[in-house]
Amino acid sequence: MNFRPPELRTVTMTRYVTPLREGGSLPAIVEADDDFLYVLKFRGAGQGLKALIAELIGGEIARALGLKVPEIVFVEVDPAFGRTEPDEEIQDLLQASGGLNLGLHYLSGAITFDSLVTTLDARMASQIVWLDCLITNVDRTPRNTNMLIWHKELWLIDHGAAFYFHHAWPNLDEQGKRPFALIKDHVLLPQATEIEAIDAEACAILTPERIRAIVALIPDEWLQTSDSPFDTVEEHRQAYVHFLETRISHSEIFVKGAQHARETRI
Repeated sequence: MNFRPPELRTVTMTRYVTPLREGGSLPAIVEADDDFLYVLKFRGAGQGLKALIAELIGGEIARALGLKVPEIVFVEVDPAFGRTEPDEEIQDLLQASGGLNLGLHYLSGAITFDSLVTTLDARMASQIVWLDCLITNVDRTPRNTNMLIWHKELWLIDHGAAFYFHHAWPNLDEQGKRPFALIKDHVLLPQATEIEAIDAEACAILTPERIRAIVALIPDEWLQTSDSPFDTVEEHRQAYVHFLETRISHSEIFVKGAQHARETRI
């Protein structure tokens, strides 16, 4: 099967519609110059560019694995939007977010996934648990599932809390080989009975070529930060590749950890 590298469109924000107050970093629904609505994640918010990078990599890896994720786009924001915004907090956020931000297609009418209402099959539950172990996503718990039901299908959203190691950049080899202890709190862990079978399939899909193509989507300007511990953009980008390739090649570690957490929980 021929591999086609993923491509992301770039749109320009034309209207700030409304904030999504349930998000800690004040994401918002905005309209863009293609007349579509997007949930915009701002570079000037809480965790800044690292959250956008995690959202981008996590979302596109999920898509590569066949899971449904709203279209991810780059969104150009003119800081001038902040001048007419009456809410001071939003005004500051808009003014701090000039340039390239990240948006996800707004799924109008979607409802939050509730594990007490909707039961997923073991295969899909295992796929999502495996994904979240790989990207160390701490944010898929019963309290905050970050999954939506839209047109009777499950969609994954909000991967900004993944890759939490990149807030400090500890030893990458060590991080890549660690089990993901917080998987014990995953909302789908009890249904994830096929994670070992999924592991073989997912590792075959996430080839080094595909991982590098996904990481290559990160804009250079998101890696050129004053707090970067790397000398060059390419070194910074390669660090994400190295983490993911290490983690995939040692996936049996986090798979066994997830299986043990599941046995303990049920």
